Amino acid sequence: MKLLIVESPSKAKTISKYLHGEYTVKASVGHVRDLPKSNKDAIDIEGGFIPNYEITPGKEAVVSELKSLARKADEVILATDPDREGEAIAWHIAELIGGGKERPSRLKMKRVAFHEITERAVNEAMAHPRDIDQNLRKAQEARRVLDRLVGYDLSGLIWKKVRYGLSAGRVQSPALRILCEREREIKAFIPKDFWVISALTNTPAKKELSLAYSEKPEAQDITDDILAKAKKGVWQVSEVKKEKANKKPRAPFTTSTIQQAASSQLGFNPGRTMRAAQKLYENGLITYMRTDSTSISQDALPLILETVTKKFGADYVEQRVFTTKVKNAQEAHEAIRPTNPSTERAGTSDDEKRLYSLIWSRTIASQMKDAIVNKTKVSALVSGTELKEFTAAGSQLLFPGWLKADLSGSDDDVILPDIAEGDILTLISIDSEQKQTMPPPRYTEAGLIKELEKRGIGRPSTYASIIETLLARKYVDKEQKSLKPTDVGEVVSGFLETHFADIISDSFTAEMEDELDEIADGTRDYTKTLKAFYGPFTKLVKEKGKIEKVTSMGDADQSIKCPKCGGPMEIKLSKMGRFLSCKRFPDCDGALTIEGKILEKKEIKETGEMCPECGKGKLVEREGKNGRFIACSRYPKCKFVKVDPNAPKPPTTGVECPVCKKGEVAERRGRFGPFFSCNNYPACKFIMKSRPTGRICELCGSLMMEGTKTIPERCSDKACKNNLPVKKNLKE
Repeated sequence: MKLLIVESPSKAKTISKYLHGEYTVKASVGHVRDLPKSNKDAIDIEGGFIPNYEITPGKEAVVSELKSLARKADEVILATDPDREGEAIAWHIAELIGGGKERPSRLKMKRVAFHEITERAVNEAMAHPRDIDQNLRKAQEARRVLDRLVGYDLSGLIWKKVRYGLSAGRVQSPALRILCEREREIKAFIPKDFWVISALTNTPAKKELSLAYSEKPEAQDITDDILAKAKKGVWQVSEVKKEKANKKPRAPFTTSTIQQAASSQLGFNPGRTMRAAQKLYENGLITYMRTDSTSISQDALPLILETVTKKFGADYVEQRVFTTKVKNAQEAHEAIRPTNPSTERAGTSDDEKRLYSLIWSRTIASQMKDAIVNKTKVSALVSGTELKEFTAAGSQLLFPGWLKADLSGSDDDVILPDIAEGDILTLISIDSEQKQTMPPPRYTEAGLIKELEKRGIGRPSTYASIIETLLARKYVDKEQKSLKPTDVGEVVSGFLETHFADIISDSFTAEMEDELDEIADGTRDYTKTLKAFYGPFTKLVKEKGKIEKVTSMGDADQSIKCPKCGGPMEIKLSKMGRFLSCKRFPDCDGALTIEGKILEKKEIKETGEMCPECGKGKLVEREGKNGRFIACSRYPKCKFVKVDPNAPKPPTTGVECPVCKKGEVAERRGRFGPFFSCNNYPACKFIMKSRPTGRICELCGSLMMEGTKTIPERCSDKACKNNLPVKKNLKE
């Protein structure tokens, strides 16, 4: 038997088809081993930073099946994704199924990399198997170990010095610092007034021409003086400048640029973009989506040129080579492109279809001729005055070139009337509009990715996860499309900037990325690299262990006084955000909300019961966002919450709970809106999304629930065909 192992189950089906049953194709479903999250013993530092991996929870069955199949196989092909993560996964699988000392002598184990899932590419890769690239594997291992070491030590220190439960990361913290630096620029920005002056004139041919004053005065009296002089003088065209300009196409997509384009043009966040791209890759529609290369293979290039010729004509074809601008671009990947350029539309879901269209347009446009634009600039002076020139700019597309394929790069034509130097203009009206200078904008997700790439922080495989981590930790909030640091995020970043400025600096983080690239190239030693980092780092962490706990975010405005003793106040951070505390705390416990309302101290009342879950804490009454509740006094170490017997009962639907058969399904409200669960909670944890109708599904026996106008009733079991009867009907 021959066994081939990939990462994704859907990719396994496609590849199995291309290999015509010669191989048994199985999926590892991503990583199978990792370092423990909260155990520093996971890394043997003294022994040379040797990681002690453990099987990822939930992957035991997958590993067991792969081991069982490998024992029966004569040949194993490791075909995980073609990047460092994929190389590491291949190595972990090899180790688990007998790639080490226990490897049977008869077992042949090789590695292949599929840069695209097409029959031609799969067969080509299968014809050139190789050994696992240990340099790539070590580079990924070094990154993982570094991230864990920084996470363990820095997060532990932040727990002690700032607040329990916070965290820091080697790449996540520099990204947070960039957002906080921009936020401080915005807060420190002082807007200035300025005036925009615009005039409407008539040409000798009685055509209207709008002009703008070339300077923007910063005072009303200066603006009024310009308006008065402009109304009295004679307007004459001083210069008409026309020139042709070429507009070049953009390079095919890399991971970074596709995330930026999908964000600005489709409104996708980086995670959504990568999920759709992963599906397109697994279905053989695009090349591998984690890349920082802009090159196109010599096999694909003729097909792209042929597509341009057929669709737009030979006059639009121009073969181009784009040089990758990213320093140390990883491995010899291609840009993200369609595997079949002649297919203009592809994908299953709406997200996949829209993203594929974006990729197709950018790829095709990259091999087309420049667009040619005719630019015109008209300047006019008011005679007899010292006023600066008034100007108007126009542009007209003469030849669309690549814009025929990629409309996102086109601008609307602004056509100016025919006019010549020396022509006299008739002033119709002149007005001014007061405006204010604006602070620099907050970063969007796309903007932050662009900035990280520019500064050499992170790599294609990490951009999306960096932003997801910052949002999950609640260090930043999304406001419209912008990323705004929260109070907690600013405190954590401030602490790290004060005490670990070098560790989270751009230069240190970028240099570390370079060193990891050198390990991948085989020109740098794994142990020496980690030792050079960890020695000074752990010494610094120990030194900072002696500093006092950070409790203050600075003094409050001097006009704000303590409501109890009248003394000065300072800004502090609680789990609910910033608040004002008396500077004499704990001698005085006066406190205000950040808006200035008095904060009353809430007494914690014990119920007299011991916690039934941990057996160590006492049950106490607390106040939460949704009212009073009883919980363990050892929270957050123990998260037991007791249902208050005096709390109002949620309204029941009268439908018996299908799990415990004792309670009834009741309506509740959570942070994502209403939901339905057993009123015997917490003894029974049955939950369903919508109101039950009381009927039982004829296919699976689960409760039926209310649906939509189109599908009035659906099964509550997601795995049942009656959960989405439209889909079932389509299949039938």
